[in-house]
Amino acid sequence: MWKVEFQTSIANVIANVCKEQSNLRFLKLSATMSGINDVKEVVKVAKNEAQFKRHTVLFMDEIHRFNKLQQDSFLPHVENGTITLIGATTENPSFSLNNALLSRCRVIVLDKLTVDDVTKILERAVEKNNLVMVDDGEKITLENNTTKCLIERASLKWLAEMSDGDARIALGALELAIASHEKSAASTTPVITLQNLKDGIKRTHMLYDRKGEEHYNVISAIQKSIRASDDNAALYWTTRALHGGEDPLYIARRLIRTACEDIGLGNPNAIVEAVACLEGCKHIGMPECDVLLAQCAVRLARAPKSTEVYHAMKRVQRSLRETKGPLPPVPLVLRNAPTKLMKDLGYAEGYNTRNRDSSGFGYMPEGLENVNFFNEETILKSELL
Repeated sequence: MWKVEFQTSIANVIANVCKEQSNLRFLKLSATMSGINDVKEVVKVAKNEAQFKRHTVLFMDEIHRFNKLQQDSFLPHVENGTITLIGATTENPSFSLNNALLSRCRVIVLDKLTVDDVTKILERAVEKNNLVMVDDGEKITLENNTTKCLIERASLKWLAEMSDGDARIALGALELAIASHEKSAASTTPVITLQNLKDGIKRTHMLYDRKGEEHYNVISAIQKSIRASDDNAALYWTTRALHGGEDPLYIARRLIRTACEDIGLGNPNAIVEAVACLEGCKHIGMPECDVLLAQCAVRLARAPKSTEVYHAMKRVQRSLRETKGPLPPVPLVLRNAPTKLMKDLGYAEGYNTRNRDSSGFGYMPEGLENVNFFNEETILKSELL
């Protein structure tokens, strides 16, 4: 499971389902506190329980904390049906799970909650905690003193919007707001207004994991926005990465790559500006270097684009991968000849510094004389020969 926000709740639901089935046995482990020996013990007991027609369901929380060798310990027991493994992880399983284990599992993606979903959860919390929800400006006279406080509907809406799809953050903020809001008078039930929340709770969290998938998603968004010449989007994603705590030097290095890959010969100065941005970030650091990165991202987005060199390089790489047998040797005339023996063998014999059209010899290896990697048609023709 991917991007699980309520792993404990999911485990409890599965545990209750297993309790209702007499032939199912539920166990929960956390990879943060367990090791291979714990897994072996679970398997040992599971094999014994299987003799009594009871099947073991193992819920492994934070399964990505097991390295890929440790994850191998699950393979034979999942394959032969000794256990049913349910793994919960907040990481992208494509990166954090063993490919062999991943191929034997079904991946269920749990997306973050919508604002409406979080609002409903907050409303239930308000009702359960004996609070009263009121609309903005509404005045209510309470007949009893059992109500802790009033809370405006707009306050819940704001909490839901600021929680970034994580109900735990919203509920924690609501609890904090209630606990910190003192009654203005003994006989008056205070109202938690939207302004009260904004004054007391700041949006300090951000869904951004510098080592997880969101790290790569946002960086990818920066490069794709620049590639599409969308300066507005490039500015947004660059600023969002910085706001989430991304290393500014990492962003600068990606901008250098983008300057070559997507802009290239369309504006040769782009690489110079990107490298200058990296050096500037090294000298002044955060938060002062934020504008350097923003300016560089916008500049690259607005620059004319050329992917000629990038695609030519990819064709060379493909040619090298697909070459049958040994790679063609460097022509003798192009070889370095620092010793007498090398000169006697013909290294660099006849070499001159004239243009290729008048030098009298070729610079490509044997068999590739007529291949131009800047022109894909010549490559296709050479492959047909």
